[in-house]
Amino acid sequence: MKEVLIVNDSNPLSKKLTAGFCSSFFCRLKGLMFRTKIPYDWGLLLVQPSESRVDSSIHMLTVNFDLGIVWINMAGEVVDLAVAKKWIGIKMPKVPAKYILEVDPAWLDEFKIGDKISFVDL
Repeated sequence: MKEVLIVNDSNPLSKKLTAGFCSSFFCRLKGLMFRTKIPYDWGLLLVQPSESRVDSSIHMLTVNFDLGIVWINMAGEVVDLAVAKKWIGIKMPKVPAKYILEVDPAWLDEFKIGDKISFVDL
């Protein structure tokens, strides 16, 4: 899986954040299921074929830790944020998104709706 650097062009992040770039159906389906933890400085960037509320929803079944979720539209703007609790249901953004960044919940303080985000190949 390729890795990308997450850059908040509107408000620089306090630390380096990298993410796995997950664009295939099976990669998105598996997500972070069955892992025991997520490193603080790493996340998973789920990439949908197009913007959608339904397709950019996530499930937390068999995810063993809470996640911070940052939904980003195709223009690179943060459109929604949420904490997803381990093993509890489905989270869906309030507006359509193309990218879903799954990170440690502490990262949510570093993002705001409207922030411009870019991804740099590593």
